[in-house]
Amino acid sequence: MQAALRKENRYTYADYCTWPEDERWEIIDGVVYSKYAPYDATYAKATPVISHQTVVVELLWQFKNYLKGHKCKVFIAPVSVRLNADAEDNTVVEPDLLVVCDESKIDIKGVVGAPDFIAEVLSPSTARYDKITKYNLYQRSGVREYWIVDPDRKTVTAYTLDGGSNYVANTYNNRDAAVPVGVLENCTIDLTEMFES
Repeated sequence: MQAALRKENRYTYADYCTWPEDERWEIIDGVVYSKYAPYDATYAKATPVISHQTVVVELLWQFKNYLKGHKCKVFIAPVSVRLNADAEDNTVVEPDLLVVCDESKIDIKGVVGAPDFIAEVLSPSTARYDKITKYNLYQRSGVREYWIVDPDRKTVTAYTLDGGSNYVANTYNNRDAAVPVGVLENCTIDLTEMFES
């Protein structure tokens, strides 16, 4: 697969399904990226740092507690999300955490269509990719709320679609004990808990 990344080929979900499961790849508009170092294929098997995983686990725990008795489901990577499966099927991402409220979007292989909520937790190797490439992708794909979580700065930038196709940003830090999740009624995430650990 590393050699394939150097080629100018375009890839689809069908190609993605043939790649080794122990390597972490995403496809955006037919271009292949390593999950943990999108601009360097040698990191395809890399694992995230402890602060990244700690934040993902805490987010999962808080969402899981809130969603008890609700129809929405929360998932963490690796779960394949096919953002344009009905068209070219050339975009597959594995967000760190996602929430899906429309059960018809969930199938045995992952999620088909835009989740309601996505959180990406920054790592040094993926910060630019999450802030630019994925931001633009999630906005145009109709992901209603996108959080960029920075464990080093202890901040969350929450982007919410403004009823159309543009994100509106709000930034919170670890002193904000109850940060609202705009797409889930009365749901808040405690950042002091999330960043304390």
